[in-house]
Amino acid sequence: MKFVGIRDFRNRSAKIWDELNREKEIIITSNGKPVAILSSVSEENLEENLTAFRRARAITAVSALQRESIKKGTDSLTLDDINAEINASRKSIFK
Repeated sequence: MKFVGIRDFRNRSAKIWDELNREKEIIITSNGKPVAILSSVSEENLEENLTAFRRARAITAVSALQRESIKKGTDSLTLDDINAEINASRKSIFK
């Protein structure tokens, strides 16, 4: 996988677009940190690629929620605990 700094991308964008066909994905970095992914697509595979990208984002979001739950200790709540939290929240909202 190829990494390209944002400054290089601005200065050599035409060449990088050509490389994208070969590389398939290029990571754009800013100050050495990844900030974007360029991925080659075609009209035929655009929807499939978007679906895969969105699915990957959803999986990442669920994993982050699970890690946060473990960190806070809420991963061991019982169904009764969860229902009690829901009821308490509803009471505070509808006062």
